[in-house]
Amino acid sequence: MRLPSGHEGRTLFATIPELFMNKNLSMPAFLTPVIKLFRGENPLAQLALMGRTLGLPLIGIAVFLVIWSLVAEQIHTSLGKFPGPVQVATQADSLYQEYERTQLKETAFYARQKERNAERMAKDPGYKPVIIPYTGQPTFFSQIGTSLFTVLSGFIIASLIAIPIGIAIGLSAGLYAAINPLIQLFRPVSPLAWLPLVTIVVSAAYVSNDPMFSKSYLVSMITVLLCCLWPTIINTAVGVAAVSQDLKNVSRVLRLGWWTHVRRIVLPSALPMMFTGLRLSLSIAWMVLIAAEMLAQNPGLGKFIWDQFQNGSSDSLSRIMVAVVVIGLIGFMLDRIMLLLQRWISWDKSAVLR
Repeated sequence: MRLPSGHEGRTLFATIPELFMNKNLSMPAFLTPVIKLFRGENPLAQLALMGRTLGLPLIGIAVFLVIWSLVAEQIHTSLGKFPGPVQVATQADSLYQEYERTQLKETAFYARQKERNAERMAKDPGYKPVIIPYTGQPTFFSQIGTSLFTVLSGFIIASLIAIPIGIAIGLSAGLYAAINPLIQLFRPVSPLAWLPLVTIVVSAAYVSNDPMFSKSYLVSMITVLLCCLWPTIINTAVGVAAVSQDLKNVSRVLRLGWWTHVRRIVLPSALPMMFTGLRLSLSIAWMVLIAAEMLAQNPGLGKFIWDQFQNGSSDSLSRIMVAVVVIGLIGFMLDRIMLLLQRWISWDKSAVLR
């Protein structure tokens, strides 16, 4: 097939910016200079921009790793030297190898069950096979999945509660005056104070012979929910209350109904503050979850860290540091996902979001 020439011969890289513009999407900042460089647009300027968006963060990370290595060499504990980046990377690989071995064991476990059930059914066609679930020791990566599922479910439910409340009190000064004292009363309460109460209530109220969710999951999820409501409520209310009077006057002139006013006028204007609250709530939810898992010994990354602390082996410090780095990376990725979601939903695609 003959490739077109001239203006029609643009490469895939040349069409990506147009794709983003046509779809009203916001391109990540670090990709823009790379794509423009492939298009041949002012190479020196694009290289300079790449240096700022990619080079400076890489330099910052490199400096941090060097300082970490030097400081770790000077710290001696009862379990040996504090782990540096090399030791942490080695232990991360070890944890991944453990995960792969566990996956192989689980696969072999179910394969053996399948063979035994097939043999039994061949002898007795009326036999109904029973699959016994694998109950091996949870791996580091399965703990990551448990924590992510818990924090996202708690955050989503909290958002579904907080956003309508924030809109309502932002629109009504009287409702705000009635609810604000309660918000200010419960907002500073530590998750460690909520955890015992939630544990007792869940243990008493959630009684079932065949529960859909484990009690440990519900305890962690509800604790997260209670602690991450407040930033979303407050920021949503502030954003709604700050809608300009000109837009309100337009709504009155057009005689928009209440729901249309909220959907067309209030929400687009309040969206930046609303997402600020959501991002704060998600970061709080992630921090609260790790603390709750450590204190209550519920499955997840928090329990992994506590188990390694109690273990006290020569690898414990390195494994705890792996968990700390992973917790930080996941928190960063969750925040970036919220930022991308805001860029996608927001009507102002030119707004600078960080």
